Amino acid sequence: MDISPPVTSLNLVGACYIDTILSVSKYPAEDDKLRANSLEKRRGGNAANSLEVLQQLSIPNGRSIDLSLICPLPKTDSAATKFIRESFAPNVDLSLSLCRETSSEAASSFIIRSIESGSRTIVNYNDLAEMSLGEFQDLVKQRTKAKNERSWYHFEGRIPETSVSCMRWLKETYPDVLTSAEAEKPARPGLDAMASEADVVFFSKTWAQAGGYTDVASFLQAQAERFKEARLLCCTWGGDGAAIIRPSDGMYHHEPAFVDKEKQVVDTVGAGDTFIAGMLFQLTTSEKADVAGALACANKLAGRKVLQSGFANLV
Repeated sequence: MDISPPVTSLNLVGACYIDTILSVSKYPAEDDKLRANSLEKRRGGNAANSLEVLQQLSIPNGRSIDLSLICPLPKTDSAATKFIRESFAPNVDLSLSLCRETSSEAASSFIIRSIESGSRTIVNYNDLAEMSLGEFQDLVKQRTKAKNERSWYHFEGRIPETSVSCMRWLKETYPDVLTSAEAEKPARPGLDAMASEADVVFFSKTWAQAGGYTDVASFLQAQAERFKEARLLCCTWGGDGAAIIRPSDGMYHHEPAFVDKEKQVVDTVGAGDTFIAGMLFQLTTSEKADVAGALACANKLAGRKVLQSGFANLV
């Protein structure tokens, strides 16, 4: 996958949530009262999770790339915005995010995690106005210094109609820009159109199974026929690892799941976000962009993530 000249900035477009997680011994019955075993508050959201991993990768490897998050946030001086800003390392730029000055609350998820069954029941709340095409255009113009600047924009798959417009505008205005997109939730219409616009697409196992596929190889081979203009298609497959295919020549590579026999799976939430972070980092910082090597690194990183809660100290 040729990405020369080198990418100078990696910009992730999506949402940033504040997750409140209550761990309980068992899921409560309706109208019941139950004491929680623990409470955890953390920053979430697909793009934000990937950035938490990316900020770690750029330090020990001696390879750096400008990182930024583009998303709606509450008003500038709100406690929620302060919490979100402090959750990232200094090398993640949030200056391109949109502060909605009439809102005090961040997009929020309230999660009840049952210790007995392992289930996670999630209630979301978000009154922040989504980013418009015009707002995105203004932000990119602030960020981009030259027409031939080699930037990468990753779209997590929110509001596909707007994302498609943003991706098309990027290609028309900045021909050297690279884009990637995430097709995770099959119930969300418009993700196919996003995939058609992206240079690199990240599919989920859930997405593939919703289309009737039972293995990653047949799924990716079929997608390579559909998305012939893409540079690379990727798909994670849980316990069966992950795979990639290059539509231009049909090159297919699979990596089995990373396993540590001395440890048990602790938390699978965010494994896909971790995989995406690993792939994006390898593709944007490796001199030759070895896609098989990138897959191996990303797959191992995601495998390490499920052995712990959260994303800290993955590297």
